[in-house]
Amino acid sequence: MSEPRIRIAVEGAVATITVARPEKLNAFDIAMLKELANACDAVEADNAVRVAILTGEGKAFSAGGDIRAWGGMEPNEFGHAWVRFGHRVFERLATLRMPLIAAVNGHALGGGLELAAAADIRIAESQVKIGLPEAGLGMVPGWSGTQRLVRRFGAQAVRRMLLGGEVLTAGEAAALGIVDQVVETGTSVAAAKAYAARIAARGPAATEVSKLMIAVANGEDNGSAVEALGSILVAKTGDIKEGVAAFTGKRPADFKGEW
Repeated sequence: MSEPRIRIAVEGAVATITVARPEKLNAFDIAMLKELANACDAVEADNAVRVAILTGEGKAFSAGGDIRAWGGMEPNEFGHAWVRFGHRVFERLATLRMPLIAAVNGHALGGGLELAAAADIRIAESQVKIGLPEAGLGMVPGWSGTQRLVRRFGAQAVRRMLLGGEVLTAGEAAALGIVDQVVETGTSVAAAKAYAARIAARGPAATEVSKLMIAVANGEDNGSAVEALGSILVAKTGDIKEGVAAFTGKRPADFKGEW
């Protein structure tokens, strides 16, 4: 069996997800997208994990989509099996229950920037370049480059990168709010772990709910976020326990309305 391209390492309350295809600058193919989705499930299922870090192996963060993986696809296959599937996986990453920190250790262009944008906090090394070159290749972003990026960074920053083809330095990206912190080359993972420790020391329930509430305020994931918050609240009441007991016991429920 081949080595996994998405690796998970857990240290205490922090899980590190590493995109590990350095020979291809950590570019994604379909198998890697599936691995990333599975990694999200595994990290979220670990109740000890309060923060996740996302980074790339080697000198790259991620080159986005591997052109050899999608370049020969027919339009329908490209739109559904590649773009829509990748969009769902990146959405899964963005909606992890715990905060996600991107340790951007190399260039984040195209799909690599879309990957970084799925994180709540981005820490980039000083040599990193950031941009959206898709229009220069005759294509458009497909993994939320015109949606999540606009909501999180503002339309004008995205216009400059996508329409104007501007490639930003880490410092320029920080000035636009695309990057939260710029650090020296080779130190992004250490800086992300230090930031993760700050988050992990805070109330885990308050942190998780705060992430959901921010997503609602920012126009992201409104329906599922509201339902998750409501479901958590109701699940902590005596009513849900009584309802389940009444159902399994085949008797009328005696709800008390206790919160």
